[in-house]
Amino acid sequence: MDGIIALYKDRGMTSFACVSRLRHVLHEKRIGHAGTLDPGVDGVLPICVGKATKVVNFLHEQPKTYVGELLVGTATESEDLDGKVIAHQDVDAAISDEQIKAAMKKLTGQITQVPPMYSAVRVNGKHLYEYARAHQEVDRPKRQVTIYQFDLVSTNYEDDQHQQRIRFKVKCSKGTYVRTLAVDLAKLIGYPGVMSSLTRVASGGFTIDQTVSLHDIDDLVANQLIGEYLLPIETVFEDWPQVKLSKEQWQAVKNGGWLTTKELPTDAERIALFFGGRLKALYYRADDEHYKPLKMISVSEEDAS
Repeated sequence: MDGIIALYKDRGMTSFACVSRLRHVLHEKRIGHAGTLDPGVDGVLPICVGKATKVVNFLHEQPKTYVGELLVGTATESEDLDGKVIAHQDVDAAISDEQIKAAMKKLTGQITQVPPMYSAVRVNGKHLYEYARAHQEVDRPKRQVTIYQFDLVSTNYEDDQHQQRIRFKVKCSKGTYVRTLAVDLAKLIGYPGVMSSLTRVASGGFTIDQTVSLHDIDDLVANQLIGEYLLPIETVFEDWPQVKLSKEQWQAVKNGGWLTTKELPTDAERIALFFGGRLKALYYRADDEHYKPLKMISVSEEDAS
């Protein structure tokens, strides 16, 4: 069984638990996910099965899109609602859409983030959350991420609670901590803040309307219909320049051979190589004259004969 499942991950489950469940249901050991979702976050979790595990990193490097909610007026140690409250400030008057959008604009483009203490980032061999639980201070590594879009969806001022809820949509690069982005937005507005809700609506080229739940998968397997929802590996590389190999070229490629730029109809930096209608390998342009293997996808026994 080889392919990709666009899984809808429910809140309350870890990404690892989803993979473990699917290994049992699909009777397949080679399963991996492309981009961890925190237990409190739901949405699109691409699952790679069989040979498709070879392309996990290519799925993970693609932008991701989320819709979420920022609660302005309260901050927690984890930057989401799972953590202990560490700050509170009444929002005495509604924050205008213009003020929110201006702050969002400042957080769009390439920005620097400091990962939250309650995260899986490793420092000196330990996860940051281990330091946090032990109440130990540690220098956190800064990271550069790209925010392609950061848009205001809606906002609601709750005068009885002296707080404001901001619904947002963000498209961002891999490695982005959206809860940190939400908290930084609140800081720019002048208040403590906490991410109160988050759903990933697109990841790895898959959208939430393409997803199936774990419960759905149980039914599909029972009715022998899971194959209809197993997307081919080729789906990941639809936007890559594609090259159909001749028999002679395939003989070289299946043994890890290089290809010359003169024999290929493209000068792209990365290309997807096909033979017999199936994706066989990914190559990259090493210099002005050669393409070299980036990732071998399939060299089956019948191909090697």
